[in-house]
Amino acid sequence: MSADRRSLELVTGESPHFVSDGRKIPIAVKRSPRAARIKLRIDPRHGVVLLLPKRASLTAGLAFLRQEIDWISSNINKIPASIPFRAGAILPLLGRPHRITHVPEQRGFVWAEDGHIYVAGREEHLPRRVKDWTRRMAKTEISVWAAQYAEKIDVSYSGITLRDQVSRWGSCSSTGRLNFSWRLLLMPEEVMRYIVAHEVAHLRHMNHSAAFWALVDEMHPAVEPAKTWLKRNGADLHKYGVERAETV
Repeated sequence: MSADRRSLELVTGESPHFVSDGRKIPIAVKRSPRAARIKLRIDPRHGVVLLLPKRASLTAGLAFLRQEIDWISSNINKIPASIPFRAGAILPLLGRPHRITHVPEQRGFVWAEDGHIYVAGREEHLPRRVKDWTRRMAKTEISVWAAQYAEKIDVSYSGITLRDQVSRWGSCSSTGRLNFSWRLLLMPEEVMRYIVAHEVAHLRHMNHSAAFWALVDEMHPAVEPAKTWLKRNGADLHKYGVERAETV
């Protein structure tokens, strides 16, 4: 349920934030020497992002937020509640729920089995180990499909890089390097495969022409269902692995 103005309170001080229905929404204050005016945006991982020009004061920025309170209220529900990498948290590996389970008595590091992500070792190391493991797993899964799709259309790429950007799930550089969000690991396999096919197709067509889409359809026929899933569920994937205090 989206928040309304009556349930959204701006709290100033050392760490400015919003409070919405008992939930704490952080305000990330950033400065840019290139910004000509104060701007704001909603970020699914960082909360409300306030962009200030070099000479603008924080006081002016907070006043701007108050002026835009109605817009913020109507969009605050785009920030999903965070799910840090902690014992008991549920992660959807390739769309299937897995519970993070701490097994300090076991040897090894991290492995997935029977709906669990088992993490050995000391509890304070668990978040980092899960983070590292999800990146490795994502690269493994993506690499398999990238190789198959590239072979299918007889193209080659210079390498695969994993990132954690918010604005896009993947990209293809002019040098033939494929870039993907590690969060593809959290999608159903058919959706992940569509994104991989999309970027591999750019190795032949660096545009979104009719020829490009025909090639994507040839490689991965279930394009429209994947697009629909991403539109409905994509933003929600940014809540996983986010360390953010959200209780007032």
